[in-house]
Amino acid sequence: MNVSPSKENILKKIRKALSHSTPLPFPQSEGNQPVFQPLEQEIEVEFAEQFTKLQGRFIYCINHQELSFQLSSLIKKQGWQKIYCVDEKLKSEITAISEVIEDNDLAGCDASVTGCKYLIARTGSIILTADQPGGRSASVYAPVHICIAYSNQLVYDIKDALQDLQKTYKDNLPSLITMATGPSRTADIEKTLVVGIHGPKEVYVFLVEK
Repeated sequence: MNVSPSKENILKKIRKALSHSTPLPFPQSEGNQPVFQPLEQEIEVEFAEQFTKLQGRFIYCINHQELSFQLSSLIKKQGWQKIYCVDEKLKSEITAISEVIEDNDLAGCDASVTGCKYLIARTGSIILTADQPGGRSASVYAPVHICIAYSNQLVYDIKDALQDLQKTYKDNLPSLITMATGPSRTADIEKTLVVGIHGPKEVYVFLVEK
C-alpha cells in the first residue's frame, strides 16, 4: 500500500507525540482537587453559620447544666406544654425539664426532642437514622424539632459521616439514614418560599461541649 509523503509526515508526527508524555493543559479540571474549600475556622462556628443561614436556631452549651437551663428557658418563653421525648438518655440528662416531658403523644405535642448521629458543618445539616429512639417520625412529625447534639458528633462533610456510619454498622446499616437541613420548606407554589409545609416549621440545635 502506497502512502503519500504528506500522510507519512503526519503519521511520524503522531508517533513522535505519542512517545512523549504531554502535561494536562488544565490539571485542576481533572478531579484531582477537592470540590469544596477546606475548613478555615472552628468546626462549631462553621456549623452555626451554615445552620442559621437556613433559618435554624443554634444554641451552644458548655455543659449539661447550661443545656437544662437554656432548654427550660426556651420552653417557658414559647409556652410549650407538651414535649415529646422517648430517648431515656436525653431525659435523664435534661433533669430541669423532666416534669414537662411526655413520651406518648407525638401527635399532640408542641415540640419533640431527639438526639442525632452527626452534625454536618459544611451544609448545616443533621444526620438522623431509623435506629435512634423515636425512629423515623420524631424529628419530622412535631411542629418544632429540638436536636441535642455533642461537639464530638461534628464532622465537616457528608462523606465523613457516611464513612463513619459504614465503619460503625458495617453490613447492618439502619433502614433509614436521613439528612435534615433546616426547617422544612418549599417554593413550589408560585416560587414563594413557605416554611413548615411537610415537616417542622422550626428546628433548634443545642450543641453541648464534650
